[in-house]
Amino acid sequence: MTAPTSRIVGILKDMSTPSAPGRGRVFIVGAGPGDPDLLTVKALRLVRAADVIVFDRLVSQEILDLIPAGTAQVFAGKMARNHHMPQAEINALLATLALSGRTVVRLKGGDPYLFGRGGEEALHLAQQGIPFEVVPGVTSASGCSAAAGIPLTHRDLAHRVQLITGHAKEDEPLVLDWAKLAEPDATLVIYMGRTNIGRISAQLIGHGLPPDTPAAAVVNGTRADQQTIRTTLADLPTAVRDLDHAAPTLIIIGKVAALADQLAPSVPDSESAPAAQAP
Repeated sequence: MTAPTSRIVGILKDMSTPSAPGRGRVFIVGAGPGDPDLLTVKALRLVRAADVIVFDRLVSQEILDLIPAGTAQVFAGKMARNHHMPQAEINALLATLALSGRTVVRLKGGDPYLFGRGGEEALHLAQQGIPFEVVPGVTSASGCSAAAGIPLTHRDLAHRVQLITGHAKEDEPLVLDWAKLAEPDATLVIYMGRTNIGRISAQLIGHGLPPDTPAAAVVNGTRADQQTIRTTLADLPTAVRDLDHAAPTLIIIGKVAALADQLAPSVPDSESAPAAQAP
C-alpha cells in the first residue's frame, strides 16, 4: 500500500473518533437517488453506526442530515472533469481509515455497482485484505422513473431496457454501439448524459430511431425539487441545455416516456409515510 497523501493525513488528524489499528472495515453503501425514504433499512442502520462517512456529491442533504452528530464526515464528490478528490485517493482514504481501526461507510448516490465506481473501490479493498461489504441501493433508473411516472417496461411499448452511461473517461470519446441502442421497442436510460446529449441524440437518430421518439429528462429525481421535462429525441439537447449542470439528471428515451403525464404520482406528500429521523 502506498503512503497516505498529505490530505489523508490531515483528515486523520482532524478526527476525534478513537481508533483500534487493524480492526476496521468498510461498507460501500448505496444511498439511492436522493429521497431519504428510499434508503434501505440496512443503509440507515450502517449510517447510524459508522465512525466516519465518506460521501459523494450525489448524496442529498436530507440523507446527510440523518448522520448522527459527532460522526466524522469526509466529502469526496466528483463532477465531470472536476474531481474534488481523485478516485485513486478515495481508494487510499478508505483503506487508511479502515487500517486505523474505524468502521467506515462509503456513501454513494444510487447503487454502488451501477455506474458508481463501487467495483473499483471494492477491488482496491480486496487487494489490500481489508474487510468490506457492498450494500445495494435504489438506482436512479428505477427511483427516478417511478417518481416521474415512467414505467421502464410496458407490455405494449417496451420489452427491453438498456442502461448506459453518457460519460466517457477523461479525454476519451464516447464510443457506444449506436445501432443496438437505437431500438424503437426498447427503453434507453442514460446516466450522466447531459454533457454529450447532443451527440447521443444525433447518433440515435442517425442509426434509425425516429426523431419524434418520446424522451424525458428527470432532474433531481425523487427529491422535493424534482423536475420532469417531457420532450422528443430531436428536441432533447435544446430542452436540457439551460439546466443547472450540477443537478443530477437521468434521461429516458422511448415510447414509455410519453406516459409521464398520465402516471405522475398523485398521492400528496402529506399522506406518505413519515420520513426517517436522525437519532
